[in-house]
Amino acid sequence: MASRKINRRAFLGEASCAAVGSMAFLSSVLNLGAINTLAARPHIISNPGDYKAMVCILLAGGCDTHNVLVPTNATDYAAYVATRGSLALSQTSNPAQLLPINYNIGGKTYSVHSGMTRIKDMFNAGDLSFLANIGTLIEPIANKTEYDSGLKKIPLGLYSHSDQIMQWQTSVPQSRSAVGVAGRMADLLQDMNTIPEISMNISLSGKNRFQSGNMFNEYSISRSTTAANIGLTPFSSSLSDAGYKTAIRNTAIKSMVEQEYANVFQNTIGSLTSKSMKSIDKFRVALENVNPLNTVFSTSNLSQDLKKIAEIISVKSFLGANRQIFFVTYGGWDHHDNVLGSQAAMLPVLSNAMAEFNDAMTEIGQKEKVVTFTISDFARTLTSNGNGSDHAWGGNQMIMGGPITGSEILGTYPSLSLVNNDKNLSSRGRMLPSTSVDELYAELALWYGVAPSDLSYVLPNICNFYSPTCPSPVPNNYMPIGIFS
Repeated sequence: MASRKINRRAFLGEASCAAVGSMAFLSSVLNLGAINTLAARPHIISNPGDYKAMVCILLAGGCDTHNVLVPTNATDYAAYVATRGSLALSQTSNPAQLLPINYNIGGKTYSVHSGMTRIKDMFNAGDLSFLANIGTLIEPIANKTEYDSGLKKIPLGLYSHSDQIMQWQTSVPQSRSAVGVAGRMADLLQDMNTIPEISMNISLSGKNRFQSGNMFNEYSISRSTTAANIGLTPFSSSLSDAGYKTAIRNTAIKSMVEQEYANVFQNTIGSLTSKSMKSIDKFRVALENVNPLNTVFSTSNLSQDLKKIAEIISVKSFLGANRQIFFVTYGGWDHHDNVLGSQAAMLPVLSNAMAEFNDAMTEIGQKEKVVTFTISDFARTLTSNGNGSDHAWGGNQMIMGGPITGSEILGTYPSLSLVNNDKNLSSRGRMLPSTSVDELYAELALWYGVAPSDLSYVLPNICNFYSPTCPSPVPNNYMPIGIFS
């Protein structure tokens, strides 16, 4: 077979195609860690304080976000009530079902669900904004007429949990890809961290597509992970020779994983296990240096997950971290039934957990360095199925942190009327997204340190929306969402 030379740009372009078109092969390779080497340019951290982190909260199941952020000016609220029917939240009930937020642009006003008191407070304080009518898109679709024409590319498996939850993580809606947005960022920027054994991507929810790259994958821990229990469990201290047995066991495992094997898969597994053991040692040292936080976290699993993330950020220097991306799942949002009761129970958990994490970032002096955002499979139908809502498309998400433009509703909040509405795709009230997932991730990636010339590797469809290297005006009349001021 003839060999050929390939430059870095060409490699990145072909790797993007491989991420889209070779899922079956890549999945098996990823499982063994035999990843193609990415020809990334070195990144130099000239400022020791140049730390940035992102925290992605997956609201798994498809959150009904049209009751998270509700329009309350007279015309838009009337359309909301008429469409939502039994699912509509009242402006006049006692106790209140809606909490007004400090926002009035052109007479447009909004409220949040009454269970989101602390979200309201953070919005009013400038620490949080909403992303309106955002969803997975392959290319811009202006209205229902374009959607119905059949000339526009539509995400694979639209309204499917498995497909849409995947596409929010990979930003490749035309394919069932195994490689995610944060994974591709790590492929490019992992060398910004000084301890290679610790991945830039850390998961509190196990294996996930968002953090899987061509070269780097996530490092998984749990909310209960401590310096004492990380890694291999030692023999019980009740045994007189516990220390001796533990040492013998660890030496045997080390010998096996460091051995050279003729079989490439055995060699790969050994190499990965050896790297994992080294990373455990590094992580143990970091966790030993965690100081208790003064911020009080609730007992919910989500709050405890975010507490663990805050602790890890507090000892980032022991992990050699200048860049980190965290991933956590808060599931149970598939409310085909009892949507009002379920949200009344679940939204306060989300609101409190995000606010507690924001407080912790302030406490450890990292608030200006960390951005937290929510994602979900999809939003839900505006109309009721009787007691719940069903799978839909565009919805509202939240973004929080010191660096962002706060107290804003970013993007375009659509009319919620079922008639004369070019964003409504059906009698059930399924909203065509006006902002793409790519546009959100593009601004995050550029802030995080991805070069504009490398953005198409992280987001293979980004040039369908805009090219960051194009002179103004950019294609498709794109204007940045404005996440960062």
